[in-house]
Amino acid sequence: MGIVSNITEGFSPSRRAVLAGGGAGGLVLAFSFAGKGAAADGPAKLNAYVKIAPDGIITIVSKNPEIGQGIKTSLPMLIAEELDVDWANVRTVQAGNDPATYGRQFAGGSMATPLHWDQLRQVGAAGRAMLMAAAAADWGVDAASLTTEPGVVVHAASRRRATYGSLAAKAATQTAPELASLKLKDAADYRIIGQPIPQVDTPAIVTGQPLFGVDMQLPGMLHATYAKAPVFGAKVASADLAAALAVKGVRKAFIVEGGTEFDGLLPGVAVVADTWWAAHKGRQALNIQWADHPTSSQSSAGYAAQAEALVAAKGGKTLRSDGDVEAALAASAKTVEADYFYPFLAHATLEPQNCTAHFHDGKMEIWAPTQLPEPGRQMVAKTLGLAPENVIVNMTRSGGGFGRRLMNDYMAEAAWIAREAGAPVKLVWTREDDTQHGFYRPAGFHHFRGGVDASGEITAWANHFVTFGQGETTARSAGMAATEFPARFLDNYKLDVSMMPLGVPTGPLRAPGSNAIAFVVQSFIDELAHAAGVDPVEMRLRLLARGEAVGAAYSASRMAGVVRLAAEKSGWGKTDLGPRRGKGIGFHYSHLGYFAEVAQVAVALDGTVRVEKVWVAGDVGRQIINPLGAINQVEGSVIDGISEMFGQITIAGGQVEQGNFDTFPLLRIQDAPLIETHFLKSDNPPTGLGEPALPPIVPAVANAIFAATGKRVRSLPLNPAELAAG
Repeated sequence: MGIVSNITEGFSPSRRAVLAGGGAGGLVLAFSFAGKGAAADGPAKLNAYVKIAPDGIITIVSKNPEIGQGIKTSLPMLIAEELDVDWANVRTVQAGNDPATYGRQFAGGSMATPLHWDQLRQVGAAGRAMLMAAAAADWGVDAASLTTEPGVVVHAASRRRATYGSLAAKAATQTAPELASLKLKDAADYRIIGQPIPQVDTPAIVTGQPLFGVDMQLPGMLHATYAKAPVFGAKVASADLAAALAVKGVRKAFIVEGGTEFDGLLPGVAVVADTWWAAHKGRQALNIQWADHPTSSQSSAGYAAQAEALVAAKGGKTLRSDGDVEAALAASAKTVEADYFYPFLAHATLEPQNCTAHFHDGKMEIWAPTQLPEPGRQMVAKTLGLAPENVIVNMTRSGGGFGRRLMNDYMAEAAWIAREAGAPVKLVWTREDDTQHGFYRPAGFHHFRGGVDASGEITAWANHFVTFGQGETTARSAGMAATEFPARFLDNYKLDVSMMPLGVPTGPLRAPGSNAIAFVVQSFIDELAHAAGVDPVEMRLRLLARGEAVGAAYSASRMAGVVRLAAEKSGWGKTDLGPRRGKGIGFHYSHLGYFAEVAQVAVALDGTVRVEKVWVAGDVGRQIINPLGAINQVEGSVIDGISEMFGQITIAGGQVEQGNFDTFPLLRIQDAPLIETHFLKSDNPPTGLGEPALPPIVPAVANAIFAATGKRVRSLPLNPAELAAG
């Protein structure tokens, strides 16, 4: 894989001020200050985020969970920039779960940058102002006459200088400034923001130091496994606990009644042992018999048959209807009708779900790789009947999240087992547990009808979307917005939705919703472009030109900009690639980011697909905080998206058929393409990068396959037999 880019312990603080911000669910950013008791010879805490030692070493707290998105580096960079320090002197540490101090702490939705861009820079600027106030008091000068250099306060008139380390203790006693009143740096003066800075945990990761939840060790710790029914939510009918207890090293084995909520404590059997392997062997001896469950008759084949019947019935609820689609189709020069399908997908985090728990002194303490620590704390408290203040959650680094760790079921399991075991317990799932007890990206079925006129313009668009849900409520992450592109860009547009009941847990997978919707929408745009005899890039630009200001959340000009950039950088239409090789394009707006991508593929005679190169163009605002982290997120998104085209989760008898990477494959490094990343800076606030680069790659590859073979990919995963020559 190649890279090309054009970006070149202190005491407890007392709360002094709260800055409230908007965003997903709102943000309350605590800005807490130490009291006057800071030791002169020890680190001084300026606020809840910053601690300065006498030797000038700056410790900055990263508030949100680190799941590989680089937030433990990029958020402290914002503070360090405005604090005006040398990054070489910065040390970052993970905050504990403390919503009273830090507000919402979560990893998801690519929201860290939008929520914290202004606020954390203000935190750094406030710390700098307090250091300058301390120097002004020492020197008897006006603070306005002072400036700073990295780690140093300077009084130019008298040539006096004082290091932050020498001022920190006194600075901690200064009155905090009003955050909104602080003047922040101009971008031209940035020394840290915009620089390619390696992730702070990389040295520990590559040398195998313990960082992740699965690495956790406690004195006297035992190990646990937890067996749940293959059919989701089924209860235990019987289990041979004596056989498990007969395995050497097994301490306890017991049945857990559990509940009915998929993201809570489900019924199962726990085995606790001296080692994980002993617990695993004990579990294998249980011979569990599971009770019947109503969803045991559900299957992927059944869902497909239901979807076909619902499409044929032409029913469903109309979510949007603009113009007269039927009349426009009848008047079109050409019409296209197509059925698309995408499967359930597992998150397949490389670190399986795990949690360490210890019940002591009436409190449950937890160490977990979670994306939502506070909801996990509340859920554990409810499950165990404890007051929330008696549950303590310590955040560990996650070996991948992708939305799976927004659910905290493994925390509830570990907490329950630890309380029953009477000792610290680490629960680690097997890969099969992880694959067969996930919260899957929902499958979906789309029946499209579209028309074009003699000049090549799209005249009508109808989509009958069959998904999962009950009544008026779709299953988690299974919906589609009525404003999804190209809605609002066409005079004649209709979206109908039909739903089927589902007994399978679903949930957000990286770029939830968008990772599937982009595939079907951008692929069908390509079909209409082909029918109209219009270049696929030109067709997209024509569509975007129809609506510059379509709602506050969608800028057609920003999207057109990245489409043009991706086409330009890829040399679109300028090179004859030869037989069975082709380029395709896709774009999508999600998580406040505008991305377009061109993929170049080669399809072997046997139908095997290789993605050779991908050109990515993205617009996430005026500033890239950390170019290295940005490239990492874009490349990870592209590779994830390509990987999703080769895997599927299928249901038979109400249970998942896949178990490990042999049946749910991930893209291997030797198959990863060259990825070229370009950012188009626009005068908009910076936004996140963890997700928006993923959705366009799937249709880009699918459309490239059509360009190479003349065969449309309307169903995933890719099937080489359907793409073979002949």
